[in-house]
Amino acid sequence: MMRTRVIERKGMTALDVGCGPGLVMELFSPWLEVTGTDIDPHMVKRTSEKGMRAVVGDAMHLPFKDKSFDIVYCSFTLLWVEDPKRAIEEMARVARSSVVCLAEPDYGGRVCHPKEVADLDGPLIESLREERADPLVGRKIAPLMEEAGLVVESGVHSGVWSPNQMKKEAEAEWLSLFRAVQGRVDDFVLEKARTAWNQAVADGTLCLFNPVLYAIGHKR
Repeated sequence: MMRTRVIERKGMTALDVGCGPGLVMELFSPWLEVTGTDIDPHMVKRTSEKGMRAVVGDAMHLPFKDKSFDIVYCSFTLLWVEDPKRAIEEMARVARSSVVCLAEPDYGGRVCHPKEVADLDGPLIESLREERADPLVGRKIAPLMEEAGLVVESGVHSGVWSPNQMKKEAEAEWLSLFRAVQGRVDDFVLEKARTAWNQAVADGTLCLFNPVLYAIGHKR
């Protein structure tokens, strides 16, 4: 997506907002001169140890001058930002040409089967809100970018998996879901969900699709 729709030439400058340990920066470094910023000094240190430039910074108050980078992007960052609107405005301020939200989830659009598993979606969303995340942020990024004065195109990433892949990853997926909803539903509901989950894994009908949206904003 970045290479075909955003990167116009090799060597453009970019800022990764909420860079974490620099995993996305590593992917783009062959084509872009990337700087990372993260509110967590430990993550900045890990990125710097990989030989990439990173500085401590708040997404809502980016420590850069106007139009400092050709491209400013983020990935699974706005989910955790207190004020996504402010963060997008800051990204637009320091960008010269484009702002890209590579991936932000929308847990309100989850599609799950069997029903006993889908019944855990509400408690999962509650758990994210208790962690001060915005579980519906994915649906908000395009209108927020338009409000920031950007010309926007947006969409949803496709979900591709196979029954064998699902079987391999099922236990880790269940443990993640279990930890999130434990204490928010009673043991009987959890046991029903676990039994239905195991059966769906066995017969290859387990479905877990969480929409992850993207938006590309070009400056006018």
